[in-house]
Amino acid sequence: MANHLDLEEQEQLDELKHFWKQYGNIITWVLIAGLAAFAGWNGYQHWERSQAVQAASMYDEMERVVATGDVAMAERAFGDMKERFARTAYAPQAGLLLAKLAYEKTKPDVAKSVLTWVSEKSTDEGYAAIAKLRLAGLLMDEKAFDMALKLLEVTPPAEFAALFSDRKGDIFALQNKPVEAKAEYQKAYAALDERSEYRRLVEIKLNAVGGQVISDQEGKK
Repeated sequence: MANHLDLEEQEQLDELKHFWKQYGNIITWVLIAGLAAFAGWNGYQHWERSQAVQAASMYDEMERVVATGDVAMAERAFGDMKERFARTAYAPQAGLLLAKLAYEKTKPDVAKSVLTWVSEKSTDEGYAAIAKLRLAGLLMDEKAFDMALKLLEVTPPAEFAALFSDRKGDIFALQNKPVEAKAEYQKAYAALDERSEYRRLVEIKLNAVGGQVISDQEGKK
């Protein structure tokens, strides 16, 4: 099926690839940034409260360093954060800040390294999911599609399920696999809130690969 596309389907896939190349990662980084608010962290003992205060102070410093745009300095700050406060939620937050800066400064290797650490070491599932989504996007830019898919073959927190399906749909579309792409886009569409603007974007991508929107009632059958 993927190797025998008709002309119209191929044109739609080409348009989707062009869209992804131009806007895909920008949209995803902005969208996922908002989801960081889902992650939470609580300390119950005096030591943990003390660690939180110190980690928060170091995170503030990390934000100031990132604001300067100095990737090397931000890497050093993040290294200190990992060494002293890896168990806190501030460490993966700092990692996501550094990864975003590195991406903007066209240093993908730094971004990938940091996102890999966050995805594997974060004690918060939400931050780990964000890191996986962003890392998958970078791998897609490098056409490392199989690696990106493998990274997403996990059960994410419920609030990230739609984004994982959407990202897998993007990967399949770029691989000229419209059947697989349709299935993932339909999952994403069904999982997103009907008031979500992002749902409309998923619908556009679904149409581009020749799919149809499955209504909420149909999806429950």
